[in-house]
Amino acid sequence: MNSHEVKRKLAAIFSADVKGYSRLMEENEIGTVRTLTAYREIMTNFIRQHKGHVIDSPGDNLLAEFASVVEAVQCAVEIQKELKLKNAELPEKGRMEFRIGINLGDVIEEGERIYGDGVNVTARVQSLAYGGGICISGTAYDQVENKLGLNYEYLGEQPVKNITKPVRVYRVLMETRPFAPAEIIEQHIQFCTTVDGVRIAYSMVGQGPFLVIPPGWVSHLQLQWEHPSARDYLEKGTRNQTFLFYDKHGCGLSERNRTEFTLESEVHPLEAVIDHLKLKRFALFGFSCAGSTAIAYAIKYPRRVSHLILYDSYARGEAITTEEFKKGFSSLIRSAWGVGSKTLADMFLPGADVSALKWFTRLQREAATAEMASKLIDFTYKLNVIDLLPRLRVPTLVIHRKDDKAIPFHLGMEMASLIPNSRFVPLEGNIHIPFFGDADAVLRIMGEFLSTPGH
Repeated sequence: MNSHEVKRKLAAIFSADVKGYSRLMEENEIGTVRTLTAYREIMTNFIRQHKGHVIDSPGDNLLAEFASVVEAVQCAVEIQKELKLKNAELPEKGRMEFRIGINLGDVIEEGERIYGDGVNVTARVQSLAYGGGICISGTAYDQVENKLGLNYEYLGEQPVKNITKPVRVYRVLMETRPFAPAEIIEQHIQFCTTVDGVRIAYSMVGQGPFLVIPPGWVSHLQLQWEHPSARDYLEKGTRNQTFLFYDKHGCGLSERNRTEFTLESEVHPLEAVIDHLKLKRFALFGFSCAGSTAIAYAIKYPRRVSHLILYDSYARGEAITTEEFKKGFSSLIRSAWGVGSKTLADMFLPGADVSALKWFTRLQREAATAEMASKLIDFTYKLNVIDLLPRLRVPTLVIHRKDDKAIPFHLGMEMASLIPNSRFVPLEGNIHIPFFGDADAVLRIMGEFLSTPGH
């Protein structure tokens, strides 16, 4: 085709395929073809209703285009809800789940076919969706952000094969109502007391071996699972494990009065909760500044800790950022906690949607007073466990996102290099909180390390 004959246009591109199609065909070829045919007809009807049309449908794939991104996303949501109902009528092994990806991009039009980067990006975005789920590109998100009453989870910038620049990707959460209250997560909040007489609030969720999760720089048990992304992470992670959380001394539902800020004062609540529950063997998950607490405990009680996971953590707080930034930021939190909490939300969740930023901003402000938050951020920058790392004798996994805005990637590599026989896994992305971005990858890597099923 000559260049002057090329016809280009901007289109909302819809791509879908079947999760585990090869397995379904191997187990029941005739039944799979029958279900695929029926489901494809359902999808085609919805696509027509939303003023789109099917371009191609080879094998288990379906490619369609729409003039409107809003129509494409609304169509995808209706399709997934309808197919969920249809799947409920089938035996579990015969259920068929589609992954759907949507992108707004430039395409080359040739007859009834479309080609080009716009289509390639859509296929890549689709591959990031889970079965029964929808992912959309950043260009599509920009068109639908506040138009459909849906919630979205930012998955970060994802590398795309044969495309120079990474692509922003969002997961559609398909909830057209406000966040459900945290009580839908069946966590039972209870209390125990440290050796110093400090009241600590804790909760447990799930079933199976314990994964003990010390709190990050601030915490609030009642608010931490309000966001749909957090609930999704918790639901998946606790299918075969029991997550044990507690509020930091000075935060949330734990005792708010606090005057001591030392590594030992961080370890005491962890000791109290574990001793109160009489746990003999468990895994530890140290996130961000909680990594120091987990490291100190694992060295003190190596026979109790079966595995240690350090996620986006560090050993030298003084190396996180410049002295000028530390002083300025601490002052901002103390004098204008509203602005400070919003700044931290932007740092921890760069590029996230408005709902996520509002949730995390609110959590921080209700977790601690401005004065306590300022003292805790100062303490975070002073934590140093570099000399403890060579003494670790428990199996250790270090996970760090390459472009983390809160804790630089090189600090994660430094930790891994100094911990004997540790395993280091770099992840793509820039979001600090584990249950945003590619949260499924975090759960999968953890599951492999702990020998529990990945999700």
